[in-house]
Amino acid sequence: MSDMNRSGDEGRLADFSSRISPRSPGEALRPERPPPPPPRSQQARHPAVVFMNFLLTVVVVALLGAAGMVAFGKLRFEQAAHFREPRTFVVERGMGLRDIAEQLQKSGLITSKWIFIAGVRANGAQDELKAGEYLIPARASMEEIMETMVSGKAILYSITIPEGLTTQQIIARIQSDPVLTGAIEQVPDEGTLLPDTYRFSRGDTRQNLINRMRRDHDRVVTEIWNRREDGLPITDQKQFVTLASIVEKETGIADERSRVAAVFINRLRRNMRLQSDPTVIYGVYGGAGKPSDTPVRRSDLDDDNAYNTYKVTGLPPGPIANPGRASLEAVANPSRTKDLYFVADGTGGHVFAETLADHNRNVQRWRQVEAKRREQGDDDQAQAEAAEEPAEP
Repeated sequence: MSDMNRSGDEGRLADFSSRISPRSPGEALRPERPPPPPPRSQQARHPAVVFMNFLLTVVVVALLGAAGMVAFGKLRFEQAAHFREPRTFVVERGMGLRDIAEQLQKSGLITSKWIFIAGVRANGAQDELKAGEYLIPARASMEEIMETMVSGKAILYSITIPEGLTTQQIIARIQSDPVLTGAIEQVPDEGTLLPDTYRFSRGDTRQNLINRMRRDHDRVVTEIWNRREDGLPITDQKQFVTLASIVEKETGIADERSRVAAVFINRLRRNMRLQSDPTVIYGVYGGAGKPSDTPVRRSDLDDDNAYNTYKVTGLPPGPIANPGRASLEAVANPSRTKDLYFVADGTGGHVFAETLADHNRNVQRWRQVEAKRREQGDDDQAQAEAAEEPAEP
């Protein structure tokens, strides 16, 4: 064994013997002194290492803080709101995400515009919010509000355009609607709009509605025209709509339309004048229509204009109103009758005849009904139905 090993062993034995053989009772009770820590590495005290440790600590703290903020924002974004009643909110055309968020906060629908903006952006929906008026359910969260706007399911309003109105009268109705916006840039021609009930949302323009009515008219007219009965004495879609508009104005009873259409079809085939009072009224009063308290006068029937079918043979130069689908169907497929005349029957409908003799008897009966109504003070109704009576050829 080398001298070095022996000296090391002797040192350890000396330490051991000193621990087990204290010099006094106090030394035996005194705790042993712990060994000193190992000397610190010179690299650990290098400034670069110290800076990197500081930077790593800052990054970790920042990440933990960001994660906490994200979790808090997500909780708030998905949390039910405090308002207890459904509310409406309008997203105007051209509004951006920030504008929408500010208005939502001002309306009390959200508590923080920044959380709403962050939530919408996190969902990638910043360019998907659609204009319209929305019904926001009670206690809806920011996430639910976002989903409602992304869906585009806005509150729908409606406007009903009855069959038989002129274009001027339809325009007046659309102009008076308080929900539609903007001006009508181009007034359409008579007979080019389809009467129906149209739905729209707040912010839709009047011109857009007019365009929809024109497209629907063109689609329906083409569809019915293409399956019309063969051999009709009308040559194009304009004449088709013109005759349908006359039928529309002559009767509002559904099961009479095809028979009224047959009367005019039969007259056209025989080159007889149509002698329709509604065409006379349009020639005199135009798109404004006849005042309801004004009867058809003899001077109107004698008026020399292109729409007076007591004066001209064949169809007038264009429609006198905007007919509905039912009247278009009636003209495309009229009843198979030989009727050439009809007159009011006193009950709101009409009685039809094939011969002038039968028609004159029907007219006489109607005049008796008219006289009795005058005696009873129901003159206004009598005049209204008398206006529907075709003159004798």
